[in-house]
Amino acid sequence: MKLQGKVAIVTGGATGMGRAISAALAAEGARVLVNYRASADAAREVVADIERAGGRAVSHAANVEYDDEVKAMVALVEQRWGRLDLLVNNAGWSKITPHWKLDALTDEIWDRTLNTNLRGAFYCCRAAVPLMRKNGGGSIVNNASASAYSAAGSSIVYSASKAAMVNMTRSLARALAPDIRVNAIAPGLVHTRFAGWPDEAFEAGGEVSPLKRIASVEEVAATVLFLAADATAITAETILIDCGATILGTPRRRRP
Repeated sequence: MKLQGKVAIVTGGATGMGRAISAALAAEGARVLVNYRASADAAREVVADIERAGGRAVSHAANVEYDDEVKAMVALVEQRWGRLDLLVNNAGWSKITPHWKLDALTDEIWDRTLNTNLRGAFYCCRAAVPLMRKNGGGSIVNNASASAYSAAGSSIVYSASKAAMVNMTRSLARALAPDIRVNAIAPGLVHTRFAGWPDEAFEAGGEVSPLKRIASVEEVAATVLFLAADATAITAETILIDCGATILGTPRRRRP
């Protein structure tokens, strides 16, 4: 197993991409803290699934917007397992706000989006680094978004927060090298409950994608596992997981 004996924290680990990431890391031997803010039942289900498969996990409630709650989460990991090798900053928040409706982008939306997606990820990194270094280092994987590059997505502030996360990933990679690698993933449309996108949005995204589909949560989890376990020479990188949509754009019609 690639992560045998390792310990991981997955923020927002109870649903969607986080759920798949938690399961994938546990399947490779990692002991996983499944963080959640409000999805207590879903987090318990993830832990139960992991344990039924022979893995080890624990769920823990912490709002990453608050530094003291993040510190308590990392302290729990140290008390329970004595080490931390992998942090996946997956927790995120967004509210669909059409980009042209500038007045609809309230201070409350700005604050919660930035506090969760950017400040919260930084809090987690800052709290995790000392414990990672106690055992020789580790790996951090941030969940950004393809909207960091396309400037599309659920709102202007969401795209801005994810663009900042890509930049922060590079800054942290420089600051924490050589003992801690820091990378990011940038998923495009992935069929989850996040932000409340309707089913038609996922269908439309698949139709215009060069691969004629969207990525699955399992494919996102596999990329996180790659960065965590296999990509030992990679740091400061962000990997797009969007079936080519961002770089290649809408494919041209083929000539008959």
